[in-house]
Amino acid sequence: MADQKLVKLKINDREVQVPQGTLVIEATRRIGTEVPSFCYYPGLSLQAACRMCLVEVEKAPKLQTACTLVATEGMIVRTDTEQVRQARKYMLEFLLTNHPLDCPVCDKGGECELQDMVFRYGADSSRFVEEKIHRPEEKWSELVYYDAPRCILCFRCVRVCDEGMDVKALGVGMRGANSVIIPNREDHLECEECGMCIDICPVGALTSGTYRYKTRPWEMNYVSTVCTHCSNGCKTTLSVRNHEILRSNNRDLSGINKDFLCVKGRFGFDFTKHPERIRQPLVRKGDKLLPVSWEEAAQAAASKLKAIYDANGKDAIGFIGSNRTSNEENYLLQRMARGTFGTNNIDHHRTADYTGLVTALGDRAADSLLTMEQLYESKAVLLIGNDPTNQNPLVGWQVRSGIRHFGTKLFVINSNEIKLKRKATQFVKITAGLESAVFKWLAHEEGQLATALVEQLVLLKAELEAASDVAIVFGAEVSGAAIAQLVAFGSKLPGKTRYMLLGDYANSRGAADLGVLPDRLPGYAYVDDARAREGFETLWGGVIPSKAGLTEPQMVEAAQNGAIKALYVVGANPFAHFGTLGYGRGKLDLLIVHEMFLTETAKVADIVFPAASAYEKDGTVTNTSGEIQLLHKAAEVMGPRTDFDLLRILSHQLEKLGLGKAFHYKTPAAVFEEIRKAVPAYNVASAGLLTGGAEATRVQFALNGHAPYDVPVGLIRSAEDTLFTSGTLGRFCTMMDSVPEAKAKP
Repeated sequence: MADQKLVKLKINDREVQVPQGTLVIEATRRIGTEVPSFCYYPGLSLQAACRMCLVEVEKAPKLQTACTLVATEGMIVRTDTEQVRQARKYMLEFLLTNHPLDCPVCDKGGECELQDMVFRYGADSSRFVEEKIHRPEEKWSELVYYDAPRCILCFRCVRVCDEGMDVKALGVGMRGANSVIIPNREDHLECEECGMCIDICPVGALTSGTYRYKTRPWEMNYVSTVCTHCSNGCKTTLSVRNHEILRSNNRDLSGINKDFLCVKGRFGFDFTKHPERIRQPLVRKGDKLLPVSWEEAAQAAASKLKAIYDANGKDAIGFIGSNRTSNEENYLLQRMARGTFGTNNIDHHRTADYTGLVTALGDRAADSLLTMEQLYESKAVLLIGNDPTNQNPLVGWQVRSGIRHFGTKLFVINSNEIKLKRKATQFVKITAGLESAVFKWLAHEEGQLATALVEQLVLLKAELEAASDVAIVFGAEVSGAAIAQLVAFGSKLPGKTRYMLLGDYANSRGAADLGVLPDRLPGYAYVDDARAREGFETLWGGVIPSKAGLTEPQMVEAAQNGAIKALYVVGANPFAHFGTLGYGRGKLDLLIVHEMFLTETAKVADIVFPAASAYEKDGTVTNTSGEIQLLHKAAEVMGPRTDFDLLRILSHQLEKLGLGKAFHYKTPAAVFEEIRKAVPAYNVASAGLLTGGAEATRVQFALNGHAPYDVPVGLIRSAEDTLFTSGTLGRFCTMMDSVPEAKAKP
């Protein structure tokens, strides 16, 4: 704002300074003065359809629409004169001409913008005596319903679908009083089912299939937390009644995603009440898993782990963590593996090579990681691999918004024709697996590439070198040494180049940051770093081995030949993937699983502990751009317990048997305080987290000199989810899976 020219105007006799180009409706909001509007919505094109934002402007011959009027020097505006109030009252009377008086049954009752304005301006009678136009309610999909008589034709839904989502699934049909919103497939929707149209609707014309006729706004509790699906970390507000989640939205526009949520964030919450959810601990007796008491299951787990440890040693036990559990739970799991059992056999399904990025950046990691807000404000974005529309929807939204609002130039290198191609300034199609060679050529102009590809790369390089402060965004296609080549190229670009690596799931980044890795401690310190190891040994007790442990694929393979005797799996389903390779339980003596459902892995386990979901626990998670946010428990659930509690219980049982020290943390917050001390990058401001914000990990991670970093082929693997899949969890999201687009998924 300091670089922008300011204009001075008066609003209701108050002097205001705003940047040149500011709309009057936004200027009034800066001083807390409300100018009502139904059609205006920040970030969308201007419509001026509802005429509710009329204001008086001195020397103007008639009332002006504040949503299209630009503030100018010396302008005098009045927003609450008698003429303005009467104009708004008459507009409401007009809008209510065909509007049904069904507020007592309308789902929007109690949070309807039209209802609020009618109460405020007193449009309590009508001069129209003609019969209202009636139309039957339409079901556009399992998730979206449309009631035409309630529609006030503000066109918010049409604009957000077109401009924001780039889907264009909605339009306007008929004319005059008969105008209606129509879906792109005549009687049904074919779209991304994001539900943005529902939440942006100011009245009850568009309603949600998950919430219809179930409750009232004042009967629910509202809990802000973080979406449990992809890695973008969208904030969501869960509406809860009697400990049941009934809907999800982000209407208060808070969080890094503002008003955006995809189909997973808005509708993918009903797995919490799925009938197949595990409610009791299960222990294998014979060839069946049978329900037992918590005491029996905990004692059985501890005694069997201790017996295998005593008989076979620490390297006979492996731990597989999750990329959906909280930071605190990830930290405790790797602490149990290293501090209690003395093994580095701990890993998780790595959907992105965060270790590789942090290692490649080295000392620059502190200020070279790109936040979601910085992505939105970037003037040039280079996207390599991934399909953000399907795999990282908020990233796609931020890129599209940047193009609309700031004229961002998008450059894409991909082996597939992704949706963002149509927004790209340049699209370079390459053969899958050629990424490293492309980066090598960009960085050093070395290597053998096809002539046509080189010609495209020459143009791309020239465009990027002409830009400044480029944002480089890439997916699992780029890992190990290829990341180093990419960073070498980025370091030669003008300005400050920043990087964002796209993982798959809600806490993929947090699992890596907090040491759920066989060769890195929390904060990415190598396990052979004596100083780092000594610090954690003092903190936890026990001796941490200096040799790297087994990766997740190696542990599953070792289970086949008996080298690994016991696997402890928390919130993961390794046998779903490795089962396709012919791997099963193998020669394991013991398999313990924390899980919500009987997955492929849980079905062959010896002991299964029912676990709480991310919507049923407190803690923190870290999104793919390294921004930490708070999880808040939205609902109590009978039976399952959080992984935090399960690990605490197990630690106490093991201590009774003489193995390790019990975890005496009372809350996840106490664990996070230890994380802040142990991992400097996580020593972020508490105030930002407690007020619902996101705090970026910006302090230097602990690294020491090592040989060039690389990873085995196949270790970094994306699940390649679509908008309607979410790994194992997606199978149990009934509403999300009910739409035709989900059924048509490959």
